[in-house]
Amino acid sequence: MNKDMCILYVEDEPMSRRVMDLMLVNEMEFTNVVIFEDSTDFMERLLTLDPQPELIMLDIHMQPYTGFDMLAMLRNHDLFSETPIIALTASVMNEEVQQLKNAGFDGCISKPINMDEFPKMIELIVQGQKLWRIIS
Repeated sequence: MNKDMCILYVEDEPMSRRVMDLMLVNEMEFTNVVIFEDSTDFMERLLTLDPQPELIMLDIHMQPYTGFDMLAMLRNHDLFSETPIIALTASVMNEEVQQLKNAGFDGCISKPINMDEFPKMIELIVQGQKLWRIIS
């Protein structure tokens, strides 16, 4: 797995941002992790990143743009139409997971994040697998 790949996480909850930073940077040793604290001016900020993200993880319940809104923006942009985009959410009932699939997400990881399973899930996603196992 390329530890230099750019990963973007969009999350408005401070503890979730901290956990993700610890997991991706400290535990998994990724060197290029970007975390947006809100979805304001999402596409404008995203397009200034260099390099562009090769994996994007979106919290679903955000303001002003939800995870679904951001996904639509990404899928409608040539740069991100094929980028793996993962939903992170505490809402993991079967019908909600189906809604995420139908919207075009490449997978879903339930919150709170299972620290033991998370590295393997990220590895599978980076390898191109769609991940819908909801692990609590």
